Amino acid sequence: MGKSLREIAQYLKNDKKVQLIYAFNGTGKTRLSKEFEKLIPPNIKIDDAEQSYFTDKKVLYYNSFTEDLFYWGNGKDDTGPVLKIQENKFTRFILEEQGKDHSVITNFQHYTRNKLEPKFSENFDSVTFSFKRGNDEPPENIKISKGEESNFIWSIFFSFFDAVITILGTEPEKRETQEFNQLEYVFIDDPVSSLDENHLIELAVDLAKLIKSNTSELKFIITTHNPLFYNVLCNELKHNKRYILKKLEDGTYELTDQKNDSPFSYHLHLRDELKKAIDTNMLYKYHFNFLRNILEKTSTFLGYNNWVDLLPQTNDKHHNPYESRIINLSSHSKHSTEEVADLPDDQKRVLKYLFKDINKRFAEDKTDKSKDIKGEE
Repeated sequence: MGKSLREIAQYLKNDKKVQLIYAFNGTGKTRLSKEFEKLIPPNIKIDDAEQSYFTDKKVLYYNSFTEDLFYWGNGKDDTGPVLKIQENKFTRFILEEQGKDHSVITNFQHYTRNKLEPKFSENFDSVTFSFKRGNDEPPENIKISKGEESNFIWSIFFSFFDAVITILGTEPEKRETQEFNQLEYVFIDDPVSSLDENHLIELAVDLAKLIKSNTSELKFIITTHNPLFYNVLCNELKHNKRYILKKLEDGTYELTDQKNDSPFSYHLHLRDELKKAIDTNMLYKYHFNFLRNILEKTSTFLGYNNWVDLLPQTNDKHHNPYESRIINLSSHSKHSTEEVADLPDDQKRVLKYLFKDINKRFAEDKTDKSKDIKGEE
C-alpha cells in the first residue's frame, strides 16, 4: 500500500546520518523536501528581536526553489546581461559575512570553464559573466547557459554548506557563530545534473568528501534523478541508507529500501519500468528516453560502437531510419511538460515493437554478456 509524501518524509526522520534517494523526474522529490521541512518546526523565540535568520533553523535545503533567488536583468547603462540576486540570508552569509566569493568562483570554473569568469558587484546583489581575453580590451558581459547558471548557484550553496559543516565541527564554545546550533538536517534535491559525466562524477565525489568531513550530528538527505550521480554517491558513502522513490498510479508513493551493498543496476530498473508501462499501455514521451538509455548501456556492455547498431535490421542489413529518428527526437525534450505528453498510437506501436525486439534478441542470448540485461548478475 502506498504512502503520502508526508508519511515518506516522516519515515526519513530517523537516526541515519546520510540517506540517498533515487527517483525519476516529476516523481515529487522537490515536494518531498518541502514536506520534510514542514515536519521540522523551527525554534522561534518571539521575544528575541536580535535573533538571526539561521538561529531557529533545524533544516536547510537546496532544491529548485533555490534558483528562484536568481534572475536575469540588464546592468547599469546597458552593460549587458546581469544575474541578479534577490535579497536573502544565504548569499549574504556566505558572500558578505564569510567572504567566500573566491571559493564560489573557483568551484564554478572547475566544473565549467576556467576562462568563464564571474564577477560579483560590490554589494553582492548581482554577478556578471565574461570570457577572459588575451588583450587589454574590456570583456563583454554574456548570458551564460541554463546549465552553467545552475552550476553557479550550486557553487554558492556548496560553499555555504562547507562553511556550516566547518562551524559545527568546532566545539560549541569556540564557534565563530552560534547561528547553526539548532541545525539538524540538510536536504539536497538534485544538485547540478547538466554537467558532462566526468564533471558530474567530480561533483559527486566532492559532495561525498564534504559530507564525510562532517563530525557533528548534522544529517544529510540527498535526492536525485541522475543514476550516475546516485551510483557515485553510493560508492563514496559506503555506510548510508539508499532508496528508490516511485509514484504509484493512485497518486501515492512507494519508498523501496535498496538493502544490497552494490548500487542498483539502472538499466534493469528502466527495463522493469518500461515493461510495466507497456503492459498497462500508459506510455509517454519520456519512455523513449528509457529505451534509449537501455540501448546505450547495452551497446556499451556488449562492445557495439553505437546504440543504433542494436536496432532491428531489414533483410538488406539496414536499420529503419524512422525508428532511430523517433528515439532521438523523443528522448531530448527540453521541457518537463513535453516529457509527459501522450504518444500517438503509431509511436506507441514503435516503442512496444523495439522494446520487445531488444529484449528478445539479447535477453534470450545465453552468452555471459547477455546475462546482465536479464538481471543475472
